[in-house]
Amino acid sequence: MANLLLVLLVVWLDLLGQNVSISRETVIYAAVLSLVGLGVYLTIDYIRSRPFHRQIDVLTSGEAAIDDVLMLQGAATREQRATQQLVIDNYMKYMERLEQYKQQQDLHQTFVRQWVHQMKTPVSVIDLLVQQGERTGTGEAKELLTSVQEENEKLAHGLDMMLHTARLEKFEFDLHIKRVEMVHTVRGVINEHKKACIRYRLFPKIETDAETIWSETDEKWIVFILHQLMTNAIKYSKPKEGTKTLLVSLAEERGECRISIRDEGIGIAGHDLPRIFDPFFTGENGRRVAESTGMGLYLAKQVCLRLGHRLEVSSVLGEGTVVTLTIPRADGIHTLDG
Repeated sequence: MANLLLVLLVVWLDLLGQNVSISRETVIYAAVLSLVGLGVYLTIDYIRSRPFHRQIDVLTSGEAAIDDVLMLQGAATREQRATQQLVIDNYMKYMERLEQYKQQQDLHQTFVRQWVHQMKTPVSVIDLLVQQGERTGTGEAKELLTSVQEENEKLAHGLDMMLHTARLEKFEFDLHIKRVEMVHTVRGVINEHKKACIRYRLFPKIETDAETIWSETDEKWIVFILHQLMTNAIKYSKPKEGTKTLLVSLAEERGECRISIRDEGIGIAGHDLPRIFDPFFTGENGRRVAESTGMGLYLAKQVCLRLGHRLEVSSVLGEGTVVTLTIPRADGIHTLDG
């Protein structure tokens, strides 16, 4: 519009210089004719550009998949073609970088798994040597071997956590849902922690009204969760003086299996409870218990989310903690494909 007025002004000034006057009707006619031409041009340009703009709106709405940028087409102008090419080029660069990152991650995960398996061999050898030494050694040597055994157990637990953290990245390839008898499974986990319970004067006790409780879950992963919960209960009961009870109760309600682990340890501060499932969060207890990593409950929670199980924690500082694992009915198990 500004260009049109400028042209009319130049023509009018030129005619004035030649002492030729222009009537008002002629000016209006020229302006209207120019506006009509401009309107036709803008309409045609809008019709040509509208499909491309609609695609841009869809892609920027947040609902489109990232691969949808490859479907961008119908560029009508030079600017649109440049935009289309820029988007596609950036997408290809992004996918190339993403593939490189995936390859690096796969390499890292493979290295971690191989390293952990290699480290498990010396840990097992140390465990056997300690057991032999405890049977034949003197009193002072036995105390030393007990300390070695305690540190070896920490190392074994750390390796196990590291291995399961790596497996969590490809959880769907390491999953086998079947019927698992939970009373027997819980007893087995407690027996594996028997030495630690004796060492720290903990008396584990199982309470259940049922001889057997069957649940649909992954046996390996549910054992991993129970190990994390037992390890935490023992770890945070250790600083408290005297004998302590570790109560593990199992119940079946409306087809759900509920496992509660109640310790009489140092408890958890109220302001720390909302963050106990965050990775690497140790809170106040991390300053009292040196071996706190903040990963045990995080990993247990992540596995529960993938299995469709529930994990809840309640605690009173200085009195103890109750962790409840709920395994739902079979129809509550998550399917990996959504």
